[in-house]
Amino acid sequence: MGIKWRHRVVPAAPLALALLAATGCDSTPAARPKPAAAPPASVTVAGSGVCAEPAAGPAKAPAGAVTVDPGVAGDLAAKTENSPPGTTFWLRPGRHTLGPGPYDQVLPKEGNRYLGAPGAVLDGRKFSQYAFGGTARDVTIRYLTVQGFAAPHDEGVVNHDMADGWVIEHATIQHNSGAGLMAGARQQVRASCLRGNGQYGMNAYKTGDSIKGLVVEGNEITGNNTDDWERRQPGCGCTGGVKFWAVDGADIRGNWVHDNRGSGLWADNNNNDFRIEGNLLEANDGAALIYETSYNAVIRNNTIRRNNWVEGRRYAEDGDDFPYATVYVSEAGGEPRVRARTDKIEIYRNVLEDNWSGITLWENADRFCNSPANTSTGYCTLLVKDTGRCARPAIATAPLYADCRWRTRRVDIHDNRFVLDKSVVGCTAMCDRMAVLANFGTYPDWSPYRGERVAEAITHGQDNRWHDNVYVGPWKFVAHDPGRVLDFGQWRDAPYRQDAGSTLRARAGG
Repeated sequence: MGIKWRHRVVPAAPLALALLAATGCDSTPAARPKPAAAPPASVTVAGSGVCAEPAAGPAKAPAGAVTVDPGVAGDLAAKTENSPPGTTFWLRPGRHTLGPGPYDQVLPKEGNRYLGAPGAVLDGRKFSQYAFGGTARDVTIRYLTVQGFAAPHDEGVVNHDMADGWVIEHATIQHNSGAGLMAGARQQVRASCLRGNGQYGMNAYKTGDSIKGLVVEGNEITGNNTDDWERRQPGCGCTGGVKFWAVDGADIRGNWVHDNRGSGLWADNNNNDFRIEGNLLEANDGAALIYETSYNAVIRNNTIRRNNWVEGRRYAEDGDDFPYATVYVSEAGGEPRVRARTDKIEIYRNVLEDNWSGITLWENADRFCNSPANTSTGYCTLLVKDTGRCARPAIATAPLYADCRWRTRRVDIHDNRFVLDKSVVGCTAMCDRMAVLANFGTYPDWSPYRGERVAEAITHGQDNRWHDNVYVGPWKFVAHDPGRVLDFGQWRDAPYRQDAGSTLRARAGG
């Protein structure tokens, strides 16, 4: 799908002997936070403990349900094929399997319901590629464990063909290759355990279309990307707990997203109208949240702890001075012309504690529609449907000069609490940044965005504001470019004038 995110310009690395001095990182850092067995008592989310104590399904077949026998290989697929739409299936306790071929799968009919009894498991035996596929709408899967399927890279096990209106509830989808789930329009994923899948817990991507209306509520999403795809395909941008691609309208609330290899939640490419609220995002190797080349979001009332220790430290030790943060807004902003429940990106009433850095607002001057540097190959903004229009000479003038870019603009960051104790994170520098910046535009040679135009715009001209926040710890601030590191007073003074009404105080251990 061409989903990548290495958008910043990496400076030339200094000599190896100077790396630790430059970064201030400990020479023997902890690899990652200790996996969380349970959320802290002070934080309550609906997704707490879903994997440890999954809800039990019906112990007896509901009236009118078709009973599925685990002792008969392929019984679920066969009975689905031989039953009318709208049938309810009850899977007996035990290990259910599919047919002898790797592509044998269940193909539901419209309105089918699949209910697992206590102990019912649909097992792919590391051989079957897909569990549930097809294009039937409004399918429900409840109380069922789906595990051991071998979906290919970028593909998924449940709702493989991205059908619309599916409900996945009180399910456990674990230890599969690829993604545990794909997604269609109006899909609801509630109170489920998405655990230990090879690539994603869920890949919210629909071939050739956007996904309208997605709910992800009260789930535990943990330990995904066990196959470590960024190592296998460097720069693929294809890892994490959940990846969202061209989703229009999403409510992501009350989830416990923790201990994923890579990012926790990643919205990439023309997403719009997200509400991300009341989640606990904890101990993910990379950023807790990436909102990239997308529009219009509310991010509020989340607890975000101990994220980005692995990836942030790795880049710092390589001599990279880019401010990798735990909330990364990359070429994304508010746009009143794109219909949504808000016309900006508003980040407020969150608690961020002991992460590797805070919030970075970034814009790559060389990334725009029709640029070779646009890693979302073939895609343009939601304001310009025809990528070919973004060419000289028209791109140098209004409206294309603005509309051919995904711009980081109208981001409002307020009433958050940012706490950093470097002794907890295990660093002395480079883990303490809040940033708004861009690179020096250079490419291609016909680009109208060369030089400092984009850096000036994101820093001073696109209505990106921090205000009324509380900082505890030795925070630093980056503006315009990675080399411009400011203290709190400089950040608040002209010409930046950020964080009006905010406070900063030192903390023991900083």
